[in-house]
Amino acid sequence: MSSYRFCRTDDVSLLVDALNRCWSPYFPDEPPMTPAVFKRSIRDLQVWCSSCMVAFSGPDPIGVLIGAKRPSGTLIHKIAVHPDHRRQGHGRHLLTSLSSKLAILGPPRIVAEVPESLAASRGLFSECGYVEEAVLMDNVLEGPATSERGSAAQVEGFVIPVTVDDLAANGLLGEVDPNAGVEVCWERSVATLSARKDDIAGLAVASDERIEAYILYEGTCLAGAVAEAGGKIVSLRSLVEDGGSRLKQLLSRLRAGGMTTFRFPNVHSEELSKELLQTLGFSPAGGYRVYAGSARSD
Repeated sequence: MSSYRFCRTDDVSLLVDALNRCWSPYFPDEPPMTPAVFKRSIRDLQVWCSSCMVAFSGPDPIGVLIGAKRPSGTLIHKIAVHPDHRRQGHGRHLLTSLSSKLAILGPPRIVAEVPESLAASRGLFSECGYVEEAVLMDNVLEGPATSERGSAAQVEGFVIPVTVDDLAANGLLGEVDPNAGVEVCWERSVATLSARKDDIAGLAVASDERIEAYILYEGTCLAGAVAEAGGKIVSLRSLVEDGGSRLKQLLSRLRAGGMTTFRFPNVHSEELSKELLQTLGFSPAGGYRVYAGSARSD
């Protein structure tokens, strides 16, 4: 017989077990979840145990929903049903139960960033009344060093180290265009960047008056440290119209420090143009669909 329950702050071990039993079979290349990694998601993504649910068959977890909550809304960070228990309504029950709870406690907005490859999950959200709101794309830059691609054009200004706090102090970590309703992904929001600031480095092109372009990244490549072959870009932005020249210069500096591959995940379809990403040398490498809905008690 199946049962369901919301979790508490002392249920981290249960949620880790449920993710390894129910989520991991669909992503065998991912490392197993651990309590330390899960606790970090609480810090970085504002995962709330009280917004997480587990479905059981007897004592065994057969389904799990991980919810992250901020004043702007709740993110369905992960939802999965064990392969042996699919098509039995467990996923729908998890979603509708959370929706009913949020209809009382708020916030009412619920979003999910679902990999395009998970057709069944996308179908579940559509069947539960969620509307596709945007497309996010993973992007990869790899291959020969800048000198083999053609030297990046030098621009006026200074290349300087920059931190998340520096950008926040200059008012440069806001949403891309709030008036147009363009939002960055949950993992690249101001709240996440601020939570992860000690793990993020950055470079910027600055004039005498302002910062004109910047890159924030995870991975060590400068200041005499041992270079990593690859890095993850967590934010990339030009504040002037220059055809990407300043961003090319920053990427060139990172490549000179030893990085040969860059991942820039979950880019909103209106956050950066496809043409600019191509100009910078990025290629698409999979995508996500953003589904949005409102909490309902029925």
